[in-house]
Amino acid sequence: MNFAKELNPQQLVAVTHGDGPLLVLAGAGSGKTRVITFRIAWLIHEKKVDPARILGVTFTNKAADEMRQRIQKQIGPAARDVTLGTFHSLGLRILRQHSPALGYRRDFTIYNEGDQLALVRTLIREHPQKREKFDAGILLARISHYKNTLADGPREYPLFNDKYDLVFGDVFESYQRQLRACQAVDFDDLILLPIRLFREHPPILHACQEQYRYILVDEYQDTNHGQYQFISRLAARHKNLCVVGDDDQSIYGWRGAEVRNILSFTQDYPEAVVVKLEQNYRSTQVILDAAYHVIKNNSKRQDKRLWTRRGRGRNIDAFLAKDENDEAKTIAWRIQTIRERTQAPWSSFAVLYRSNVQSRALESTFRVCRIPYQVVGGYEFFERKEIKDLAAYLRVIQNPHDDLSLLRIVNYPRRGIGDHTIVYLSGQAQNQGISVFEALRQARRDSSLSKAAREGIHALVEMIGELHQYCQSAPLVQTVRLVLDRSGYREELQRTIEDPITLQNKISIVEELASAAAAYAEQNPAGRLRDFIDSISLADEPARNGHPKQQPSDAVMLVTLHSAKGLEFPYVFLCGMEEDLLPHSRSMKDAMNVDEERRLCYVGMTRAQRHLTLSLTQERNKFGKRVKRVPSRFLREIPPELICKQFSHSPYFFDRQKLPKAGDETGGETLA
Repeated sequence: MNFAKELNPQQLVAVTHGDGPLLVLAGAGSGKTRVITFRIAWLIHEKKVDPARILGVTFTNKAADEMRQRIQKQIGPAARDVTLGTFHSLGLRILRQHSPALGYRRDFTIYNEGDQLALVRTLIREHPQKREKFDAGILLARISHYKNTLADGPREYPLFNDKYDLVFGDVFESYQRQLRACQAVDFDDLILLPIRLFREHPPILHACQEQYRYILVDEYQDTNHGQYQFISRLAARHKNLCVVGDDDQSIYGWRGAEVRNILSFTQDYPEAVVVKLEQNYRSTQVILDAAYHVIKNNSKRQDKRLWTRRGRGRNIDAFLAKDENDEAKTIAWRIQTIRERTQAPWSSFAVLYRSNVQSRALESTFRVCRIPYQVVGGYEFFERKEIKDLAAYLRVIQNPHDDLSLLRIVNYPRRGIGDHTIVYLSGQAQNQGISVFEALRQARRDSSLSKAAREGIHALVEMIGELHQYCQSAPLVQTVRLVLDRSGYREELQRTIEDPITLQNKISIVEELASAAAAYAEQNPAGRLRDFIDSISLADEPARNGHPKQQPSDAVMLVTLHSAKGLEFPYVFLCGMEEDLLPHSRSMKDAMNVDEERRLCYVGMTRAQRHLTLSLTQERNKFGKRVKRVPSRFLREIPPELICKQFSHSPYFFDRQKLPKAGDETGGETLA
């Protein structure tokens, strides 16, 4: 095998590295998977390492399978003896062999998320503080976080300064005792318990170190503390540890990833060889240069300057739209124009955005323009639970006799109308040949029902009646706002969701319905609530008919920036380049979080192969009201010579003079 012929000079240095630690800083599109697979092949083919002594660790089974297929093509059947898998599959392999040392049978059970939630719910019900309402999902997330930070030994329980502090310690200890009693482990234990094995049983650690003399880790920048400890202990004896990653693409801090693991590698291993893969095989030089000028402003990073032989390419397009609807229309027009000129398939295009709610305007516009699209890593706007719930409210307000919609919202938010009452009322309606709403009206005087149920029914009937009357003459946007206020839906989210990030995401989705109504009213000035409901129904038609929505085989991809990592497209549109969106408002008070937002922007920009378009708006609808927008600080960081002077479709041209300066906390002048 001629490795020199197959690899560029930097890749060859990494692949043919001998013994000792190796850090491969693989820039976007630089062929990191190629380096890992070729290095494994080189170790076996040239260095004569026993394949059974090689371990490759990835984050997904798909990545592990792809690696194995590539290695098999290079060296044949010997690839079967290489251990390739995820962190959790490696932990499971070790535990199945050595779990008796920790008091577990080898046939222990692995609890999935459903099992874990059921257990936590039981523990909440048994806790002295059970009168408080605790979300099992939040407690489970905190248990997971605690376990992943506990990898190096016991410590005090974390304080979140909320009501969950009252129960966390008790629930955690009971949770662990119950797992042990059931001879069960959860997914976090697949990392935590091997570390405990290594710490308490040195001979087992020694045996595992001898088993895996050469270790290669993919996407090292995404490792959390537990995974770091796991690999560090496993590699401590021979130090033949090769980690591949890119600190500039570390975007999962919110789920525990620690970018310092890759940044401190040379401190952990002073003798480490560092190889930078800077030749990019994906993008044009303009795209790479623009992305570099953004990412270089992060304070803590390993400097890399990507280059390519794909040519300079054309400058980046950047345009300022009036609002999110003009932004979506301009993107749609641009996609159609490029398709007419190049005959490129729809799948050549991707629209990237920071927040899920940004997809609403895009989806609406694409449907009108008959552009096939697919939402990647999420639900279409009108298929989200929150929107389905609120759409049911609107249908009931328009038509109180819509039984299906009424039954969906009769006790959400909770108003004391339990399941038994709902079954009883449905039966009354069926027996009398009346609507459920009429049954509710009658039930206000039904003494067989509890006082709480009658009060809840009365409040619901009165609200529906008042709003039904109001919507007959009131403007659409005011009607939708009033329904959102009177329904108590946002307040219910605030009562039941403790995690601030989850809560903010849910509320943003709820408020976006008012924005959708405002957009509809602008396009249909005479439209009323019924017309708006009809537009929602048409968007949701396949789901309401019980048929799954068919994903088109050739479609424009609508992708959040977090879901875009690892993907690439010839034409990329990165929209919403505005303060409070990118960088997101949640990151503004913490420099480390702003750094991660900048990495997120970098990831989005480097998804583009041939051409990149950036967009921002003068204003956006927020809860049905126009809010002035400020351009993202990341735009200022792109040199003007890399951006087209004008964009021919939208009358709202990109004006660099009004962009905030790099590092501005307030963003700069608001566009008028």
